Amino acid sequence: MGRSIAQRTTFQMRQILQNLKTGATEVGDVPCPEVRHSELLIRTSRTLISAGTERMLVDFGKASLIDKARQQPDKVRMVLDKIRTDGVLPTLEAIRNKLDQPMPLGYCNAGSVVALGAGVSQFAIGDRVACNGRHAEMVSVPVNLCARIPDDVTDEEAAFTVVGAIALQGIRLAQPTLGESVIVIGLGLIGQIAVQCLRANGCRVLGVDTDPARAELARQWGADVIDLAAGEDPIVAAERFSRGRGADAVILTLATRSNEPVHQAALMSRKRGRIVLIGVTGLELSREDFYKKELTFQVSCSYGPGRYDPGYEDKGHDYPIGFVRWTEQRNFEAVLDMLASGRLRTDALVSHRFTLDRANAAYDVVGGSEPSLGIVLEYPSPSAASEQTLRQRTVPLARPATTIKGSPQVAFIGSGNYASAVLIPAFKDAGATLKTVASSAGVTATHAGRKHGFAEVSTDVSAILDDRTVNAVAIATRHDSHASLVIRALGARKAVFVEKPLCLTLEELDAIESAYVAASRPLLMVGFNRRFAPLIQKTTSLLSSASGPKSFIMTVNAGAVAADHWTQDRAVGGGRIVGEACHSVDLLRFLAGSPIVAHERTAMTDEHGDTAALQLKFADGSIGTIHYFANGSKAFPKERLEVFAQGRVLRLDNFRTLTGFGWPGFRRARLWKQDKGQNACAAAFVNAVKTGAPSPIPFDEIIEVARTTIALNS
Repeated sequence: MGRSIAQRTTFQMRQILQNLKTGATEVGDVPCPEVRHSELLIRTSRTLISAGTERMLVDFGKASLIDKARQQPDKVRMVLDKIRTDGVLPTLEAIRNKLDQPMPLGYCNAGSVVALGAGVSQFAIGDRVACNGRHAEMVSVPVNLCARIPDDVTDEEAAFTVVGAIALQGIRLAQPTLGESVIVIGLGLIGQIAVQCLRANGCRVLGVDTDPARAELARQWGADVIDLAAGEDPIVAAERFSRGRGADAVILTLATRSNEPVHQAALMSRKRGRIVLIGVTGLELSREDFYKKELTFQVSCSYGPGRYDPGYEDKGHDYPIGFVRWTEQRNFEAVLDMLASGRLRTDALVSHRFTLDRANAAYDVVGGSEPSLGIVLEYPSPSAASEQTLRQRTVPLARPATTIKGSPQVAFIGSGNYASAVLIPAFKDAGATLKTVASSAGVTATHAGRKHGFAEVSTDVSAILDDRTVNAVAIATRHDSHASLVIRALGARKAVFVEKPLCLTLEELDAIESAYVAASRPLLMVGFNRRFAPLIQKTTSLLSSASGPKSFIMTVNAGAVAADHWTQDRAVGGGRIVGEACHSVDLLRFLAGSPIVAHERTAMTDEHGDTAALQLKFADGSIGTIHYFANGSKAFPKERLEVFAQGRVLRLDNFRTLTGFGWPGFRRARLWKQDKGQNACAAAFVNAVKTGAPSPIPFDEIIEVARTTIALNS
């Protein structure tokens, strides 16, 4: 993805990316990101490499698979569960695809606003802002993660805003008061900023580190220091510093797997003292340490209140100041105010400066043994011509080697893990010509474009829909965008393949029906792949010899999903019944071969209602029950189907094994690996586009399943 400056033939936007599989860091060419609602498009002037966080990512990428597993034991358990249910090969393939995704680096950015997203009123084009944008020439950042830079603060100083907010949030949790004694263990970048903030707050500060140079720097800010490299005893020194009373608070700003820093912090603390962890340490706490002194221990979460709240960060909903005084954005502002007043200084914190062209050299320092602190990246000065080229949102890639005559020219909108690992390869194997792939930020689209041989990559959906050479569009974005994209694609007279669900509301469904009719009933298909699975096709063949109504029991061991996951948000994901159980509704509708005439939902009483029994009745007298359960074990297979018909039973386990009971001439069919029909589903769509055949899933059935699942979700 990356190229040296000498090799570049076009001046696309550049961004620093890391390969989690190898740990390699590169400056990649990507299209300019889309500026979405409640976001600012910012041209970057300076970014700061967070040596602690980014070194951990680089080291993780360079580690072997075994070492990666040791660092993430929770992920290992997930892998073992997936092996038990899906088999070894699909699990290994999923791991490789996940590690193959490039990771954008950086979160400390300063630059100037060049465009405003809808709903933004508190900023203007030309404003200098500090934000948590990536290491990229152009970034699109939510408005609540941006703060205006005062006139007397330089861009380089402002690049320290976010790490300053991390230090400030930890200090706020420690609640220091004038005259209190506070110990800062770890005098890296965040530790040095914490020392300055605490001194500005009127606290006596003791800094602790193994690096004599960092200890001396903290001394310049007015702190007493302990140089562990000189053999000083930190417990004795802390006792002396606190006048024999113990420290009022201890702030941990270091990165280590050892449990010793927390133990030492407890020994340094006074009775009912406060310990706050900003960095990373081992957390095997000693009850004895905390019990006798009634100590409090708290882990600080990043920049402050609002972090990881989609409503605050993504939708721009601010917290009322009367209830939440210090949010992420207001912490940013406080740091910038300290920079403007001179109470926070960054000049001595910069150990290296590199231009973006030399980013690889910067990361050699991050991952090497050379002493470093703040590493600043400098970006080219803007010009009218360069800004226009950097804002280019559709850029060409190498053309595929061969194009099959008459094959559909397909554009993908959405290039997440499922699209890149499953859908795009399935379309390619089916003979589609891959024209354009798009994503909002451009990073995943660029990776998918180069990996799979697309002709171009984009962040501009309108350009895709206006492209007359594109005759088919595959939509693989978040659920809340499906309806509008389907309607726009139908209006552009494209054949449309949309990942489930079709839409989230009945109003959206009515609008899609109207757009479908207005567009003269073009090809529209939802990615209900289960009906195309080979063992489902075998089931259908067997059922053709059984007359009369049938009974279906579908058990989906869906597993729990966090309350704040986007799929649980009714406005974004639609809830899991609409978002995932629709697969099972479609499958039973397909097997019954008869319209759904009645439906009912019985849900367990919980916050989300995603543990439920869904009952369906069909026009031919068949009945079906879908047990969609979120409260089971991951060690149990995810999907099981049982079909009862004419004194016979078929059981399908996880789309790998089909077993017949009392079925003449059939006992069992087994696949080497799970096959849910994704490839066959894509092939059916591609073939229909190529030949002009009707949709492989009748439009009336698509609408029927959508209407049923929306009703079951209400």
